[in-house]
Amino acid sequence: MTTQRAYVRPMSTFWWVKKRSYFIFVMRELSSLFVAWFVFYLLLFISAVGRGGEAYQDFLVGAKYPAVVVINVVAFAFIVLHTVTWFSLTPKAMVLTIRGQRVPAIVILGAQYAALVAVSAFVYWLVTR
Repeated sequence: MTTQRAYVRPMSTFWWVKKRSYFIFVMRELSSLFVAWFVFYLLLFISAVGRGGEAYQDFLVGAKYPAVVVINVVAFAFIVLHTVTWFSLTPKAMVLTIRGQRVPAIVILGAQYAALVAVSAFVYWLVTR
């Protein structure tokens, strides 16, 4: 008696590189690791500030290492990708209606980016005043 097996088409490890939408999806998912890195790095920063001037200065010295700078620059690029792709998905996931009319996606996107700029400006003002 022979057993039959279903045909399983071989799949390349990098199948997601061949189509732009798949590539962006995988990069967005990968960006979550860099979001976690930024949160961890921010917690290290807050901890150093809380421990006093010497710990803060040690943190700043460590932050100047080329490897840390490269990681933070790459992380920032992934954070921007994460933000842009997340914002672009919002109008598809959240349907807003006003007086029975659907709010256009561009209005939702504009509101998100306006809020991002406002919050960023406020944080910048808090840090630099």
